[in-house]
Order: sequence, then C-alpha cells, then structure tokens
Amino acid sequence: MADEKTTLEMIAPTPEEAIENAIAQLGLTEDDVDVEILDSGSKGILGLGGRQARVRITVKESTKPKTDFLPGSETKSDDELDISALKSVEMDSLTEEEKQNLKITKTVVEELLERMRVKAKIEPRYVEPEDEKDRRVILVDIQGNDLSILIGRRSETLNALQYIGSLIVSKEAGKWVPMMIDVQGYRERRNRQLRQLGRRMAEQAIQTGRRQVLEPMPANERRIIHLELRDHPQVFTESTGEEPYRKVTISLKED
Repeated sequence: MADEKTTLEMIAPTPEEAIENAIAQLGLTEDDVDVEILDSGSKGILGLGGRQARVRITVKESTKPKTDFLPGSETKSDDELDISALKSVEMDSLTEEEKQNLKITKTVVEELLERMRVKAKIEPRYVEPEDEKDRRVILVDIQGNDLSILIGRRSETLNALQYIGSLIVSKEAGKWVPMMIDVQGYRERRNRQLRQLGRRMAEQAIQTGRRQVLEPMPANERRIIHLELRDHPQVFTESTGEEPYRKVTISLKED
C-alpha cells in the first residue's frame, strides 16, 4: 500500500462544490490534494436533463506520515492485516496510553463521519496482530443503516477514510498508531471471498495447466490471496503489472 495513492471521487452540481465537499470529507485542504475534473457537468435546458459534475481527489505524497510517527514502520501496514484472524484485547490488559488512543480514535472517526453527514455507531477496540512481532492494532467497527457510501467503488472511500483517520489519530497521539476501519463487517466478508477465490483459481490452474490471472486489486487484497496460497504444494503466486492495475497471477510449481 505504500506506493498506492489514496483517491476519492465526488459528485456535485458544480466542480467547485464537488472539490469543496471532497476535501471536507477528507479533512484536508486544497494544498494537500491533486484535483482531476472527470466531468464538468451541465445545467441542461430549462433545468431539465442536467448532469452532475464529477471530480477525483488524490492525496499528495507529502501528506503521508513522517518517519517521526513511524517507529515500527518496518512492519506490515495496518490495512494489509487479515481482519478475520485478529482477536480482541481485553480492556483490563490495555495500558493507559492505549486507552487514551482509543478515546482519540473514537473522537476523530466520529468527527470525520459528521463531516460526511453519516450517522453510525462507532466502536474502536484493540486487537492482536497476526504476527506476534507486530504491534497491537486499533480496529474501528462502524455499524449503521445503509453505510455503502463509506465503502465506495473497490473500497476506495473506506481506504481513504482509514488512511486519513490514521494520520489524524497519529498526529493527536504524537506517534504512529496502527488503525484499521471496517464497515458492517465488509472487510471480513471481502477477505473470506478473496480466500475462496484464491483456492478456486488455484484448482483451475492445476486442472488446466495454465497460469491464472486475477482482476486488478489493491495491495491489501492481493496480500490475502498470497497468504492463502503461500503453502500450497502445487502453485505459487506473484503480483504483476503497474498500479492501479496490479494483479495476482497463480502458476504451477515446477516439478
């Protein structure tokens, strides 16, 4: 994920309104983003047949967290973790600093959702990472009615919300705080689907004797496929192509 750019598409009556709404949702300024106008829109005739404007906002590289906030930056990114494999940490075992981080996280995510005019229940908690060498991660569970707007196409909105939330929480805490956001169990369901897809395509590679190429995926989703098949006795996986069209390939191992 480190080399993937965070983007958000926004629709509004005018490009100016779309840009303003997008940067407000992200909690940034125009100096922090690059703007691409995908459709300037049109008013139509006598107010009929009009078309909304559409813009794409891309977070600039310079807004990424500095190394001062990344004492454990050599470990995996929080959005590369498999959410279904994480276990909750009991509140009694948390340090005072971790408890404070939970309060900061709840406040930050609540404010971001308020800016997006989304009503939802927010429940942050610490979970144990997959690898005991990694640090504990804050998992923010968001529940509510019709929250598909928080997910977006190919999880772009959810990833942007998580990325910006992590930046703000880490700035408030004075150090990097690993954080992951899930909306109504979306990430867990998606991870299960990806693992099933990986196994199915591996079987297809074995049956046909041909390399299987999956659809383009973000880094965190590709990693799920790689993990699912890393110990497979007959196939191996690779990521090929350039972002944002990088994809997983599944090939037969040589005898």
